[in-house]
Amino acid sequence: MVHLYPLFCFKGQPVRYRSYYNLVNKKIIISIYSHNEIWLKKIVAMTKLSVDMALLKAKSHAKMGEFEEAQKLYQSVLKAFPKNKAAQKGLAALNKLKQFAATQSPPQEVINQLVNMYNSGQLVATVEQAQALTDQYPKAFIIWNILGAAHKGLGKSFEASQAFKKVTKLNPTYADGFNNLGTTLKEQGKLEEAVEAFEKAIFLKPDYAEAYYNMGITLKGQGKLEEAIEAYEKALAIKPDYAEAYNNMGNALKDQGKLDEAIGASKKALSLKPDYAEAYNNMGVTLSEQDKLEEAIEAYEKALAIKPDYVDAYYNMGIALKEQGKLEEAIEALNKALSLKPDYADAYNSMGVTLNEQGKLEEAIEAYEKALAIKPDYAEAYNSMGVTLNEQGKLEEAIEAYEKALAIKPDYAEAFNNSSYIYNLQGKLKKGFELYEWRIKKKVDKTTRAPRKNLIWNGSASVKEKNFLVYAEQGLGDTIQFCRYLPMLEQKGAKVIFKVEKKLHALLRTLNKNIFFTNSIPDESQIEFESPLLSLPYLFKTKLKTIPSATSYLETNHNKVSLWKKYFKQNTFKVGICWQGSKSKIDVGRSFPLYLFKSISALPNVELISLHKGEGERQIKDISFNLTTLGDSFDTGENAFIDTAAIMANCDLIITSDTAIAHLAGALGCPTWIALKYIPDWRWMLDRRDSPWYPSVTLYRQKQRDDWEYVFEEIYKDLNLWLEQERRFE
Repeated sequence: MVHLYPLFCFKGQPVRYRSYYNLVNKKIIISIYSHNEIWLKKIVAMTKLSVDMALLKAKSHAKMGEFEEAQKLYQSVLKAFPKNKAAQKGLAALNKLKQFAATQSPPQEVINQLVNMYNSGQLVATVEQAQALTDQYPKAFIIWNILGAAHKGLGKSFEASQAFKKVTKLNPTYADGFNNLGTTLKEQGKLEEAVEAFEKAIFLKPDYAEAYYNMGITLKGQGKLEEAIEAYEKALAIKPDYAEAYNNMGNALKDQGKLDEAIGASKKALSLKPDYAEAYNNMGVTLSEQDKLEEAIEAYEKALAIKPDYVDAYYNMGIALKEQGKLEEAIEALNKALSLKPDYADAYNSMGVTLNEQGKLEEAIEAYEKALAIKPDYAEAYNSMGVTLNEQGKLEEAIEAYEKALAIKPDYAEAFNNSSYIYNLQGKLKKGFELYEWRIKKKVDKTTRAPRKNLIWNGSASVKEKNFLVYAEQGLGDTIQFCRYLPMLEQKGAKVIFKVEKKLHALLRTLNKNIFFTNSIPDESQIEFESPLLSLPYLFKTKLKTIPSATSYLETNHNKVSLWKKYFKQNTFKVGICWQGSKSKIDVGRSFPLYLFKSISALPNVELISLHKGEGERQIKDISFNLTTLGDSFDTGENAFIDTAAIMANCDLIITSDTAIAHLAGALGCPTWIALKYIPDWRWMLDRRDSPWYPSVTLYRQKQRDDWEYVFEEIYKDLNLWLEQERRFE
């Protein structure tokens, strides 16, 4: 809120004129009021004050232009002590000051006309009239203040700040002038100067809640979240029913990761102001970060019920719907936001991301281009475009897009991280793993905790006899693939502690008997080094030729293998199959329908065995071919994959999508065929049938995007040839 509290004279009498510029409804509100009743009470109370205190207060009021308050104080002292020279001199000086001030301000009717013009939305006319009046009354800070408000309303932030600077120069004791100046400096991105202006306003007026509030917004913009929260708290101490301060404090708490406290602040704002659409919107954003997407959408709907043209609520609802996988509904919400605000670059970028998830890659590129046409320095849009170009197989163009993002935003962790996938996909592992370290610095979709600074290993320091903590990150497949690096640390003499989900301990203990497994983070005093698991390839300077690729590095439970062997038919060619991973963004395009195994099931003596659990199991009831399923006892214990590994050991072949099953089969050394989408995950690289990570794996790739029929035709041909060769040697 931008305030104007000027004083002017009307018909020879000093009158307190109050106005303020409200940024919400963009109105200047006027109130001319009498102090008589107020001052009767103050005069009575004056007898309780010392004369010196009264004179000091009078002098202070005079300096601030509050002439009536000063006059009443001087008169009250003289009434009690008629010969008090200090009061006599003060009153005489005040009368001269009042006479001077009367010549510096225009008549009240002129000001009223100017304010009415402003309130009616005639901002251009207000600027023209105010500028003319400043020529006639160059020292009338009220006119400069209204001129600043009109410029601000026209979006001319620089001109507004110049006017407000004039206000503070003409009246350096005018707190509202500094507050107004601060708001315009903040808009110009001059955050340090803005904070200084708010501090001056607060110095002049210590109980200035609005200045504390504005300073909180500015400090948050500087990333000084703790200081911002302190400013909001001070505003609320002065003005406990300040709903806007609670709302913005909630935003700062959200950015600190204190999501429950942020929700509490939003609810407090809404208890004070039930029709506060912005608070519902902000609460929705926080709920989304808590993955409470249904509640978030309800909050956005409440915001829109109050404010049907609320662009940001439609935009945020679109993002939440996308996260739910409701892509068509997400696009509808984003289109609604764009219909209300056609130059909304963020909405076009989010539209592109959603279209990318739908597989509509050309349309996604068009959306990013629209975002960039509106906002050419939009690093996030270039990053999003890079992701889609990667999906199209246009890898060099994708790299160019990431480089453009980084030229705009040199510390953009997401762009560095995404470019790492391309280099790893191309087999340029040294550079790829180096760039992949930026995942630790990501602000969005962060899955990895950075190692504590005093525990970082640089890859060369001696680890002999040192306690070295490695902690798992991301998915089960990643853990299975990269746990191969743990024995390499142990070979360097480290005492390796691996923090990983307890359900994987039994499986991974077969990796190395000297590794200690835990499901909690040890205290700093118990370890000398630590690292996230997927940083080990970088720390060991992994290249294509130095990948630790043993035929197998995990083992099965032999008792389990014997137990499950009795479950299957004898003398069949057993093929363990998996067709879908978890239903998450990372699985988009990787899974394929179960019915594609029909032709394989018809091959002589083939027994298909489902290794699948969870998403996709419902497809089983719709197939028209035989599939051995393993019942409710399959991997239901506290140890994950123990049964799956034993069943794999009973199979002649594993055919799977790109999921954790593929990594487990490869780690066990089982013959495994993996069906891959057109541009696969980086670890499978490009244009090769083998995998340098898993010697027992063969890769089957789409020739065209989404063409699984071709992939299964190739699998069928190769399996049929394999079976024919086996029959020849019988």
